[in-house]
Amino acid sequence: MSWLNRVRNAIASVVPTTKETPDNLWHKCKGCGQMVFMKEFEENLHVCPLCQHHDRIGPKQRFAQLFDDGSCKLVPAPRVSDDPLKFRDSKRYVDRLKAARADTGDQDAFVNARGTILGRRATIGVQNFAFMGGSMGQAVGEAFIAGVEAAIAARTPYIVFTASGGARMQEGILSLMQMPRSTVAIQMLHDAGLPYIVVLTDPTSGGVMAAYAMLGDVQIAEPKATLAFTGRRVIESTIREKLPEDFQTSEYYRDHGLIDMVVDRHDLKATLAQLIGYLCAARAAA
Repeated sequence: MSWLNRVRNAIASVVPTTKETPDNLWHKCKGCGQMVFMKEFEENLHVCPLCQHHDRIGPKQRFAQLFDDGSCKLVPAPRVSDDPLKFRDSKRYVDRLKAARADTGDQDAFVNARGTILGRRATIGVQNFAFMGGSMGQAVGEAFIAGVEAAIAARTPYIVFTASGGARMQEGILSLMQMPRSTVAIQMLHDAGLPYIVVLTDPTSGGVMAAYAMLGDVQIAEPKATLAFTGRRVIESTIREKLPEDFQTSEYYRDHGLIDMVVDRHDLKATLAQLIGYLCAARAAA
């Protein structure tokens, strides 16, 4: 055995061949593709410090970022039938629901909570894209209505954060029926003299975009979010024209008058508090 092999064997006997590294130490940005230190990424509200890409976040992170410390109280979600149509594709629908619940810790794709935003009371509903693409089924519709009723009972504005691929195909017509039901619920909120504010996040599309996502008294969006009723390729093949590169983005919607403002996540808490103060005072005066 040569001296080089003896040295290698000696080093191998005292130095582990593998080094355990935490899986969540780094985050790869979906915007610029760069690796970002996870702690820095979380402290920056899940926004890339290099390219300002706003990553998707769920209800827990959203409530923690917006509500004042200790003020957040979850609104119980109504229970609905898990599989009303006994639907099955490559998997049973009930199995998909079980997997989504295990992955997210949520009962379904829409969660409500009450609390204060810089001292101003509000009820917030958050759609979770991680739960079956934030798809809208009976549970989402019932949770949305429960959020409206909670806002009316507490006399607070209702703020909804949308993130969805559209209606949940596993529930068929029952999913589509949530569109008119949510519209009626919003009218209930208006009849009570309370503001309805929508924050569109990446992505919001399909039946959700055609329903409660575009019915806010004030329409806000996070930067560079994809917002669409139907896909870009479908539209291009229908009208036989090439669409602009920024088509179906927050900035395009703002520039063409479809939404009111695009707000960075770092400024969102202050913006919502300011809007609540203005809208609630204006409606009280009216």
